[in-house]
Order: sequence, then C-alpha cells, then structure tokens
Amino acid sequence: MNIILYSLAIILLAASYLKDKSKTKKALKKAWKSFENILPELLVIMLLIGVLLAVVDHELISSLLGESSGWFGVILASIIGAITLIPGFVAFPTAALLLKGGAGYMQIAAFVSTLMMVGIVTLPVEVKYFGKKISYTRNVLAFMFSFIVAIVVGMVVSNL
Repeated sequence: MNIILYSLAIILLAASYLKDKSKTKKALKKAWKSFENILPELLVIMLLIGVLLAVVDHELISSLLGESSGWFGVILASIIGAITLIPGFVAFPTAALLLKGGAGYMQIAAFVSTLMMVGIVTLPVEVKYFGKKISYTRNVLAFMFSFIVAIVVGMVVSNL
C-alpha cells in the first residue's frame, strides 16, 4: 500500500512540475520549511514515547490499557488523552506504538479521540474566545463521544 501511495505522490509531483515549475518549487520549499518546524517537536515526542515504552514493561501497559483492562482502561485512556497536548501527526504514531506495547483497540480509540477533541490544557484559551458555557459543553460532549468511538471500535475489532 505504501508503494502505491508513494508512487502516486511522485507521479502527481511530476505532473505539477511539468505544469508549473515555479509553483512546484515554491510548494516544495514551503513543505520543507513546515517539515523543519515540525521535526524537533516530533522527534522529542517520539523519543519520550520510545523511552517510556522501554522503561514501562509490556505487562504494565497491558494491565492499564490492554483489552483486559476493560472500562477502567478506556476511562484512564480518555483522561490521559483529555489532558495531553499532542498534535495529530504525532498522536497516530504514538497510538501505533502503544498498540504494539500491548494496549487495546478500545482504549487507544478513546485515547486518540479525546486527544484530538478534548482540550483541558487549552480550555482557558477556548473560554476566552467562546465563553464558559460553550467551552465546557463542547469538551464534555467530546469526552462522552470518545466512549461512543471506543464502543464502535471495539465492536468493529471484535467482528474481524
């Protein structure tokens, strides 16, 4: 699958270059600058996750976030996701590492959905712009929605 996606990207890049060389070069320079800006943050977070997975043994991850942890693991993962501030491009590789480390699919679904939708850390800024009522309501609803996501993922995975 990766080969197909990379091939498609190369073909489309070549088509763009043939159509307008200057715009393609400009876009590639912008993309490289974005990559340079993202790279330090990405490396630090991946390093921390790698060290965490090296220090914390497989059994601990399985007991806290594994399938056998049940709803306790889903709730714990939701709380961790709600208070953690990680960008989306890091969240999914982190989720993959946690799955390899023994976490369950329902727990990771809850973690990623709260990570992306609930913002405890960013709540003061949200309150400033949208007001308390809307901010708290949105975060509570998003937190509850993470459990629906976990249930749906659990049902899909169990049917595979």
